[in-house]
Amino acid sequence: MFNDDFSNKITLRRLRTNESIDLDQRRVQIRQNQNGLMAVSYVAPVFDIMDLENFFDEVISSEKLTINISDTGESRVSYRGMVEGKGKSFPQNLDHKIILLQKPTCLDDRENVQVTGFSKFKPRGKIS
Repeated sequence: MFNDDFSNKITLRRLRTNESIDLDQRRVQIRQNQNGLMAVSYVAPVFDIMDLENFFDEVISSEKLTINISDTGESRVSYRGMVEGKGKSFPQNLDHKIILLQKPTCLDDRENVQVTGFSKFKPRGKIS
């Protein structure tokens, strides 16, 4: 049958250094669009946020990471950046958004078509 012993953590691991950080899944909200862009929102107390900021301090844009949600297996993602959340002057919890890009899993290029965000730029001198 199905093993229901899932963990309550999300693990992010840097492939280059094998360094990892565990996030409490109850404090995480994940949103993903059809193009593979993933936003991981993490709302936590200051001390946990300090660990998160220290982990991503030396991570460069486009660096390869893995994300493992509840020990269901690692997925490769590319780091795109982190946005510090807004809050009151001294909030109890701080909100950060980690932006990741996940490579499409479908190998058929016809399925990996960009749905939104096409450029409307037209070069000068070209007749459309």
